[in-house]
Amino acid sequence: MTYPPLDTLKPVADNVWIVDGPVVRFGMPWPKMPFSTRMTVIHLRDGLFIHSPTPLTASLRAEIAALGTPRWLIGPNRIHYSWIADWARAYPAAEIYLAPRIAEQAGPAFTLSGRDLTARDGYPWDAEIATLPIAGSYMTEVEFFHLPSRTLVLTDLIENFEADKLPSTLHRWLTRIAGVQAPDGGMPRDMRLTFGRQKRQLKAAVETMIGWQPARIVIAHGRWFETDGAAELRRAFSWLLKA
Repeated sequence: MTYPPLDTLKPVADNVWIVDGPVVRFGMPWPKMPFSTRMTVIHLRDGLFIHSPTPLTASLRAEIAALGTPRWLIGPNRIHYSWIADWARAYPAAEIYLAPRIAEQAGPAFTLSGRDLTARDGYPWDAEIATLPIAGSYMTEVEFFHLPSRTLVLTDLIENFEADKLPSTLHRWLTRIAGVQAPDGGMPRDMRLTFGRQKRQLKAAVETMIGWQPARIVIAHGRWFETDGAAELRRAFSWLLKA
């Protein structure tokens, strides 16, 4: 299910890289769904913006050192926090920014404190990255748009699993039913339900992202969208935009 080579920087656009990480399992006690993982690294004037960190291997740390200094570590929603503590230990001067409810999700073992990601501006990266929190009843996911490269960085708002990478017929069936199978990946149907009372706000957020006219969309799970970002948003959220 992974996208090798793993744990290494891969260029996406000017000053933007991804790092594909290992598979994690998440969901109900059975069947747990395997998820490929992906980090985004953006080189800004004042340092590196690290979105949804993947494992910090020795080789990756050397690559990061050649690129610059991590200044901001981002936990973009309540279930994307697993390796932030490792990065925080490695880069103690980096500022940690966390979406709401990460501490609640992680439990008492998670002892990091971070700045809130609940506003649309007021961040040190405002001049180069637009920030868009989208709040649902289960979680707030914070989206980011790198203005110079027109790269939109999402987390779980869209998932796009390739069927031939899934381990079983059951998993292929589950991703198809959930509406997250490539090439037509979208917002997971269970996640849609958690935005039932915030559908108007979700629609406004999607329209904002379409208005940014992204050239590409990086996502955390599955195949990301290398071209036609705005068109992919319209496709993935056609169910919402027509409402």
